[in-house]
Amino acid sequence: MAGPLQGVRVVEFAGLGPGPFCGMLLADLGADVVRVDRRSRAGGLVGSLGATSLLDRGKRSIALDLKDDGDLAVVRALVGRADVLLEGFRPGVMERLGLGPEQAHAANPALVYGRMTGWGQTGPLAHTAGHDIGYIALTGALGATGRPGERPAPPLNLLGDFGGGGVFLALGVVAGLLHARATGEGQVVDAAIVDGTAVLTTMIHGMLDAGAWTDERGSNLLDTGAPFYDVYACADGVFLAVGALEEQFYAALLDGLGLTGDPTLPDRTDPAAWPALRARFTEVFARRTRAEWWQVFAGTDACVAPVWSLREATADQHVRERGVFVEVDGVVQPAVAPRFSATPGEVGRVPAVGEHGEEIRAELGLS
Repeated sequence: MAGPLQGVRVVEFAGLGPGPFCGMLLADLGADVVRVDRRSRAGGLVGSLGATSLLDRGKRSIALDLKDDGDLAVVRALVGRADVLLEGFRPGVMERLGLGPEQAHAANPALVYGRMTGWGQTGPLAHTAGHDIGYIALTGALGATGRPGERPAPPLNLLGDFGGGGVFLALGVVAGLLHARATGEGQVVDAAIVDGTAVLTTMIHGMLDAGAWTDERGSNLLDTGAPFYDVYACADGVFLAVGALEEQFYAALLDGLGLTGDPTLPDRTDPAAWPALRARFTEVFARRTRAEWWQVFAGTDACVAPVWSLREATADQHVRERGVFVEVDGVVQPAVAPRFSATPGEVGRVPAVGEHGEEIRAELGLS
C-alpha cells in the first residue's frame, strides 16, 4: 500500500461502525492495519458483526480467541510492535483481558492507544449501551435537524458514528503519532462520539450565542428555514437542492428561475416573507423535471444541485470525472480522501476473516 502513513503499524480489534471506519481511513492512507477477528474455542472462525465489510478494505486479518493464552500471546506480540492500537469495547473490557493501556504501555511506551466509544471512558452513561441516534440526540445535534413542528430527522449514522466518531479518532491517532515520534511517549486517545458530535456543532453554538440562530429546528439559515437553502420537488417528483446564500448566488438562482426583476417576489431579507418566497419557488420548480432544471443550472453559480440517490450519485459527471468512486473486486465504493500529491492513498481489497493469520504469525516469529 502507498500513502503518507506507509510504515505505520496498526492493530485493530474488530467491531462495528466508527472504529473500523477509523481503521479504514488509516489503511486507505497506507498504514498496515491488522484486524484481530474472533476465533471460537472450538477452532472455528467467528468474525464479528460488520467484519468483511467495505470498512475493512486494505486491512489484514488474523482470527484469535482472546480467552486463549496462546492467542493472547500473539495479540501481545502484535501490540508490542505496533504504533497504534484501536479498540471499541465498553470501558473496562480491554483491562479485564489484560490488554488495557497500562499493560500495553508497559510493553510499548510509544503506543498510541485509540479508544472508540459512544459515551466516552467516563461519565454516568459510560458503561451503558448506545447507538448513533442516541449520541447525537444527547448533544443537541439531532434536535436541530429536521422540519419545524415535525420529528427530528436522523442523518443516517453519518453525523455521530462516522463524523463525530471515526474521523475524530483518526485525527487523534495521527496527532498522537506525531507526539510519539517526537518524544517517544505514547498516550490514550479517548474518542467519544458525544464529544466529536458536539465539536461539529461549534459554529451553530457560536451563532446561537450571537443571536443569529434560534433553538428551534427548521427556522434558521442553514436548516431549511430559509427558502433559498432548501430542497424542492420537480415535475417528475424528484428533487433539487438549493443553497443560494450569498447575494450574487441568489441573483444567479433568480436568473435561472426566470424571476429576475419580478416586482412581486417577496423580500428574501425579511424572514416574515420566507413562507411566501418558498411558495413561489415551490411553484416554479414544479414546472420542469429535475433533468431540465439541471440543464439550466449546471455550471452556474446558483448553488443548485440535483438530489441524487446513492446509486445515481456514482454516475454523476463531475463525480465520475473526478474519480470520487472507484470499483474494486466488482464493488463500487468511495475512493480515498483526502488526496495527496506526493503520497496518494489506495483502496485495498476486503480480507476474509483470518486470511492472513499464518503470514502475521510468521512476521512475529510465532508458529
